Amino acid sequence: MDEKQLKRILKRGVADIIVEEEFVKLLKSGKPIRLKQGFDPSRPDIHLGHVVGLKKLRQLQDIGHKVILIVGDWTAQIGDPSGASITRPMLTAQEVKANAETYMEHFFKVVDRDKTEVRWQSEWFGKFNLADVIKLTSKFTVAQFLARDDFRKRFEEQKPIAITELLYPLLQAYDSVEIEADVEFGGTDQMFNCLVGRELQQMVGQRPQQVFLMPILVGTDGKQKMSKSLDNYIAVDEPAKTMYGKVMSLPDEAIIDYFELVTDVDEDEIEEFKKQMANNSINPMELKKRLAFEIVLQFHDAKAARDADVHFGKVVQNKELPDEIEEARISFISFNKLFYESGRLANKAFDENNPEEAEENVVLLGKDKLHISIPLLLEQMKLVKSRSEARRLLNQRAIELDGNTVLGKDVRIIDGSIIKVGKRRIRKIVNSD
Repeated sequence: MDEKQLKRILKRGVADIIVEEEFVKLLKSGKPIRLKQGFDPSRPDIHLGHVVGLKKLRQLQDIGHKVILIVGDWTAQIGDPSGASITRPMLTAQEVKANAETYMEHFFKVVDRDKTEVRWQSEWFGKFNLADVIKLTSKFTVAQFLARDDFRKRFEEQKPIAITELLYPLLQAYDSVEIEADVEFGGTDQMFNCLVGRELQQMVGQRPQQVFLMPILVGTDGKQKMSKSLDNYIAVDEPAKTMYGKVMSLPDEAIIDYFELVTDVDEDEIEEFKKQMANNSINPMELKKRLAFEIVLQFHDAKAARDADVHFGKVVQNKELPDEIEEARISFISFNKLFYESGRLANKAFDENNPEEAEENVVLLGKDKLHISIPLLLEQMKLVKSRSEARRLLNQRAIELDGNTVLGKDVRIIDGSIIKVGKRRIRKIVNSD
């Protein structure tokens, strides 16, 4: 391992290493290092925020080290705020297992499956009894745990902290003892938990694990941590064109961080990008295109990345329609009948030249023509999560019908109408009657 490779491991995409000197000694010992990566399958899939750490694991696997993937099937059922200052909901064992299967499928898009050992917490915690729990809790004080930032803030603000939450760091720490971890990986918001593991290992006579802390990747809003709950995420299983488009929506100030944290572009080239951005000698759009291509290439193939690039230029930049448009099949007659019979529409009050303002307005004007409120239509087509989102997009003039911006709440659609929501959601309406 040369100095450039060592520097890449120690510095690129790394927030802190505790203790770096000891970690370097492990690297240079020539022995395979046991790298612990734990995850709580509280959600079924992963996004680019998780990829930051996974890429570091892959780097170390490629030079002969072993990843021990801990599936937190017990801690996921407890819930951990992890800096969010709220308690995650407890999950059933069945929910955890289902989430874990999908999570691991995505995990191995980055990490080498053949060089990974998968362990489930239930292997050891399934044998725990009350005496074991009390013995484990006796090793730390409440004061030590209240030193954790999110616990301290909630305590000072007199917000509730569940006893189960205090158990979480202990259980995560015991994982390290059970597998005799040499290094534990986590985001900067996991520092406290990782250090508890390091301390517990010392208490039981093991060599304390080193702690590899990864930076937190901001989401597509450029402000907050990437999160599905904030809808600012880029999932690793997104279609290529969707992934490309989401990267292109990043603010310019996030470009360099994304290059450093989630791509394999050489450091010298990234330094050149920084200079070009600083002296305004390059259009940030060109760098974002390169970034989007590199990210899509990791999770798809070269053809998909090229197609996504062409699609973005044609549909988003030149505002043309894509060559292939997904169809949305709806029954005009059923739409009309459903809302008429449910009493949510008074057909007799409808005037074609002056439609009533009721949001549920649905009127069949002919065999292939329908008058309908746009929030209702978009919700039924699943192009928005709610009618309130549709109204917000309507106010932002972000909805088009057959090439024209929709200004009013009600629209007339025909068989074959093209509806566009934002920059990427496009559907061709097909009357299934």
